[in-house]
Amino acid sequence: MKTPTSEDNQESFTAKDHSHIVLRPVQYFDAKDIINSANSIIQQGSYIQKERVRSIEEEHAFIEEMKAKDNMYIVVEVNGIARGIARVIREDLEMKRHIGLFRTWLHEEAQGKGIGKKVMEYTLKWCLRHKLHKLCLTVFASNRVAKGLYEKAGFVIEGIQKDQVYINKSYDDEIFMAYFFNEQKG
Repeated sequence: MKTPTSEDNQESFTAKDHSHIVLRPVQYFDAKDIINSANSIIQQGSYIQKERVRSIEEEHAFIEEMKAKDNMYIVVEVNGIARGIARVIREDLEMKRHIGLFRTWLHEEAQGKGIGKKVMEYTLKWCLRHKLHKLCLTVFASNRVAKGLYEKAGFVIEGIQKDQVYINKSYDDEIFMAYFFNEQKG
């Protein structure tokens, strides 16, 4: 089987608000936009498990590591600017190499435009091409939009950790979800 190239992994579409969206593998030149967009979400104080952004050098090193380990790390480009990311980090241990951990975030300017659904479709296709058996993620219980998106995509709840995070002066549960590729019909 042919190894996918960057061109094979790029998808373009028009968002609900007519923005031009490109989903593609992250490149070094995206680092500044990624940092700026992530910082905006961190300042909101919810729905991202980060307390500080990486430096340019740290982001470049992370991009290199993701490429070297054949993990998925894509940028969500909105009208030419990186306004979100999605990644699948595969386990290093051979006995767990069939599992991936999914993480994503979208800048507030990219939310509510149907982009999350497209990111999820892209991610599931990537996982199938890379022969993953299971894709895991966590979502905060108060993030009903994301939880609903994951359930519509076929994720199931594997567990809930009560009061796992303290955000905006209140406790929130962290929900563990998984998508099993061999159990999906299609």
